[in-house]
Amino acid sequence: MTPPEPPLVLHVIHHLTTGGLENGLVNLINTMPRTAFRHAIACIEDYSSFRDRLADPSVEVVALHRSRIGVWRMRRELFRLFRRLKPAIVHTRNLSGLDAQLPARAAGVRRIVHGEHGWDVDDIHGTGRRPALLRRLHAPFVDRYITVSKDLERYLVQRIGIAPARITQIYNGVDTARFVRSNPRTRAPLPAGFAPDGTFVVGSVGRVQPVKDHATLLRAFAALSAEAPALAAQARLVIVGDGPSLVALRTLAATLSIEAATWFAGNQADVPELLRAFDVFVLPSLNEGISNTILEAMATGLPVVATAVGGNVELVDDATGMLFTAGDDAALARALGRYLADTELRAAHGRNARAVAVERFSLPAMVAGYRGVYDALAR
Repeated sequence: MTPPEPPLVLHVIHHLTTGGLENGLVNLINTMPRTAFRHAIACIEDYSSFRDRLADPSVEVVALHRSRIGVWRMRRELFRLFRRLKPAIVHTRNLSGLDAQLPARAAGVRRIVHGEHGWDVDDIHGTGRRPALLRRLHAPFVDRYITVSKDLERYLVQRIGIAPARITQIYNGVDTARFVRSNPRTRAPLPAGFAPDGTFVVGSVGRVQPVKDHATLLRAFAALSAEAPALAAQARLVIVGDGPSLVALRTLAATLSIEAATWFAGNQADVPELLRAFDVFVLPSLNEGISNTILEAMATGLPVVATAVGGNVELVDDATGMLFTAGDDAALARALGRYLADTELRAAHGRNARAVAVERFSLPAMVAGYRGVYDALAR
C-alpha cells in the first residue's frame, strides 16, 4: 500500500528574489526533511532566478503579478490555487501576505500561519496606522504567528494586540558549514590589486535601498580616512548588492573622495567567499527584523558593527561586535577605527561571533522550530 503524501505547506510571500526573508524560506524548504512536509510557494508579485536555489524541483512556484492584474483578481487566482493544491497549512509572511488569508479560508484551508520577518519599507518603525489596522483586521484568520525576533513579537503584542500565547518566536538559522571562516583571510574574490596584503577590508552585504542606509557607512569610512590618513590608507570598503540607491551611493563616494578605496560589487553569487575576504562586517540599517547577513557574517568569524535597532540587538553584543545609533556616522567611524587599530580585538570578537552562530543560530534549530509549529497544526 502506498503511504500517504506528507502534508503540503503553501508559503505566500511578496516575491522570490534575493533577500533575507526569501533566503530564509529557501533554507527552510531545502533543510526540512521531505518526509515531513511538502512545500509550494505563491508569490504575490513574481520570482527571479533565485528560485533555482530550491534543491527540490518538485516545489511549485507560482507568480500572481498583483500590481499588473489588481488585488481582487489576484485573490480569485489564490482561491483557485488553494482549491487545486489543497494545502494543509498556508503560511503567509509580512504585510502583502495578508491578501492570501481570506481566499485561503474561503477555499477551505484549515490552518493559517502568519510570519513577521521585518519592517515594511513605508513603515520602518512600525508606527503606521494603516499597516497596524490591516494586521488587526486579519488576526481572526490566523491560527499561529511566528516572529523572527523578540522585537517583532513585542510589536504584535503591544501594537496589534495579539495574545502572547498565539505567537512563536523562531530565530533565523545560518548554514554554519557553508559560511565558515578562513585563516588567513582570502582576498581572491576582490578585484586584482584592490586590497593588497595588510589591507583592512570593511564589508557590507544587502539590498542597496534607503532603509539599509549605506550612505552613513560611506560617510563614516570617509571620516575614518580624514581623521587617521596614515592608518586609513590601509582600509578598503566593499558594498555587495544592488538596488535603487546604488547610483546615488556611487556619486556620494566620489563626492567624499573615497571612490578609489570603495568597490561597489553589485549582486554576487558567492557571498560566502566574499565574506571570507572581509575583516569587519557592517550593517547600518535604519531598522531590521533579524538580519541573515549578520548571521552569515558571524558564522564566517567576522566582528559585526550594526545599528542598535530591531533584532540587531538580539544578535550583536560587546563580545561579538559593536552597536551604534542609526545614522551616527561619527560613532560608526570610531568603531571602525578601533578595529583597524586593534587586530587582537578583531580576532577575539570574530571567534566569539562564530561560536554564538554555531551554538544559537544553526539551521537545524530553525527548522526544528518551524517543524514543531507545522506538526502541531497539521495534527
